[in-house]
Amino acid sequence: MSHIKSIATALPPHKISQNEVLEILAQARGIALPPRLEQILRNSGIDNRYLARPANYYLQGRSWQERSVIYAKSAMALAQEAAQKALDEVNLRPADIDAIIYISTTGTVTPSIPSAMIKEMGFRENIQTVPVFGYGCAGGLLGLRLADQMADAGSGQNILMIALELCSLSYDYSQFDKKNMIATALFADGCAAAVLSGKEGQGNAPVFRVFDQKTWPDTRDMMGWDISDTGFDLVLARDIPSFVTQDFTPFCDAFLESQGLSRADMGEPACHPGGGRVVDALDDYFGDEVGNIDVTRKVLRHHGNMSSPTILFVLRDLLAANPTKPIVMTALGPGFTAAVGILDPKGAGHG
Repeated sequence: MSHIKSIATALPPHKISQNEVLEILAQARGIALPPRLEQILRNSGIDNRYLARPANYYLQGRSWQERSVIYAKSAMALAQEAAQKALDEVNLRPADIDAIIYISTTGTVTPSIPSAMIKEMGFRENIQTVPVFGYGCAGGLLGLRLADQMADAGSGQNILMIALELCSLSYDYSQFDKKNMIATALFADGCAAAVLSGKEGQGNAPVFRVFDQKTWPDTRDMMGWDISDTGFDLVLARDIPSFVTQDFTPFCDAFLESQGLSRADMGEPACHPGGGRVVDALDDYFGDEVGNIDVTRKVLRHHGNMSSPTILFVLRDLLAANPTKPIVMTALGPGFTAAVGILDPKGAGHG
């Protein structure tokens, strides 16, 4: 298994509070939000988030072509910023990287963002580029799994994995039904980059022990996109917190047991925080044994649900505290799919 050398993040320039989001939703509808809906949105666990464009941009009609232009420009800037930070943290040059994995489900660019980064940042012309679309909220963790496998290939490789989502550009803001308003009040924009290495001589860098995932049959209607003429129409089931309790937690227990571990053996987990109620369900599961999932809550509070990059924000903050116990990583995404993994800090455990 490979070592994770660094994690760095980048945010777009436009910060907005949850109160401002609710005001904008009311403005767009032309009437006040229904009290029950406003209560749901205020209890999302989010105080602030960052957007690719100023708030008033999202109240205007815009074509797919315009969105694609903005996605390409914003994604390129954020990807380069996060990638350069991640490389600088471990004193690596772009020429030292053997492959770039790019995870994003909120926009597409062909040629890909990684291929454009080759000239802009000085990566080798023979570098492998792997753009991946469709992982959604599970993308950060599934991307780490893919990066780990590629890092272990051959005699070992250095892999740059980038997870980037511009959720705010995706939705159809002409439809202010309950589902789209919840999406507007939950999702956000952001980017994270990680450097993984399967080469010898990585010292005490944290090492991945194992990954797994499971997709449940007949759950495709729980999370995803319906593509319309004017945007991505969010598919998001109401009962995901119940799914966490009834279906995900037995899977996670079995995963830990397969490694000879229990929740009591683990440090604070790195969870993708889908939303306030999902975090509560995860806290109920981990809390008695682990103690808390405070970092997961903090990332949701300050950044919202950025989809795939979010778990990397959590993992970055957990590693900055120099943990001594293994970290279980969890994420839920379209499929409906659960992704899990174990990271051993300071090269402990399985190397």
